Amino acid sequence: MHTAVDVIRSKRDGQELTGEQIDWVIDAYTRGEVADEQMAALAMAVFLRGMGPAETARWTAAMVASGEVLDLGAVRRPTVDKHSTGGVGDKITLPLTPLVAACGAAVPQLSGRGLGHTGGTLDKLESIPGWRAQLSAEEIQRQLNSIGAVVCAATTGLAPADRKLYALRDVTGTVESVPLIASSIMSKKLAEGAQSLVLDVKCGSGAFMKTFPQARELAEALVGIGTGNGVRTSALITDMSVPLGRAVGNALEVREAVEVLRGRGPADITELTLALAREMLALAGLSEVDPEPVLADGRAYETWCRMIAAQGGDPEAPLPQATCVEPVLAEEDGVLQRLDAYAVGVAAWRLGAGRARKEDAVDHSAGVRCLVKPGERVSRGQPLLELHTDRPETVPAAREALAGGYEIGEQAVETGPLVLDRVRKA
Repeated sequence: MHTAVDVIRSKRDGQELTGEQIDWVIDAYTRGEVADEQMAALAMAVFLRGMGPAETARWTAAMVASGEVLDLGAVRRPTVDKHSTGGVGDKITLPLTPLVAACGAAVPQLSGRGLGHTGGTLDKLESIPGWRAQLSAEEIQRQLNSIGAVVCAATTGLAPADRKLYALRDVTGTVESVPLIASSIMSKKLAEGAQSLVLDVKCGSGAFMKTFPQARELAEALVGIGTGNGVRTSALITDMSVPLGRAVGNALEVREAVEVLRGRGPADITELTLALAREMLALAGLSEVDPEPVLADGRAYETWCRMIAAQGGDPEAPLPQATCVEPVLAEEDGVLQRLDAYAVGVAAWRLGAGRARKEDAVDHSAGVRCLVKPGERVSRGQPLLELHTDRPETVPAAREALAGGYEIGEQAVETGPLVLDRVRKA
């Protein structure tokens, strides 16, 4: 017979929790038998003492078992999913999902909404007139078989233990625990039921993990959990010190993603989309398929149009455009040395592109366009950035967020690689 106090004491004293202890405490907490204050104490013990790979994998499996698992057994293609840990201008899901589907896989991309300075995929897609995020399990299966691509909201029955624990971690100072971060991410992804999973772990000022060692630790934990739960899993660690592409904000990012699908988008978005596509296809057993010509010849764009239309959207409809567009001007001649992803993300959020609380609405037209990227030359008075919003009163706060967020100098700038590392279990 287990008790919450016994489990708390075990972890407090640095012991490894048994599988039975983990299964019991997650189930009892989900049912309300373990109180919030007891789970808060356990979360703090995990934060201070850590969990080993086996414990973290079992903890994740228990959270998956707390709810439904999406049954993709009737999907005829190999299923592979992608998860990003979040960044600024990270619209990669939008071109990547139809691209991988056009190469022969099925991509069940259950996505979320933005909070704070990082954008949410559902918010971006909801800027398309008529598009709907909520699909039933039957609709998801049908769309995966007919098109191979779906981006939608997770059903409420997936990993309910994670929803409870996530809210608790937020108010108890235990958010930064790598085992708890990793199990939170993976419980939702494993509940989606895909056979393979690729993780895009962001690293840099605009990411949750600011340093490479932190990002590497999280990537290894995520891959270990996936592999430990029988899912083929790998991770790419990618740079998030500079915004991805030139658009930050919902409709602005959709417009840029469509440019990528039409073969003329920013080089960094195209590069990362292809790198992740190759990784996903390799795990799905389709490594012989080269995604580059599929992106270049329009097949991925055709799949995008079918995917959007299947969910009620009009892929040809005009997207929202801001009524107020204000430039940020260069104060001197030179080369842009630095453009801080976090500063740009906060500016976009203040303009209305993001939300401070989950219940807040977003302005789909709001955001920032990066007219100049690091390494490019500028002249005094030239626009560096554009601030887009329907609420002109937000512009001063956005300008304040950008103060110190960019730097102009004379020396040439060496831009580093976009993909920093790859993590996969042998």
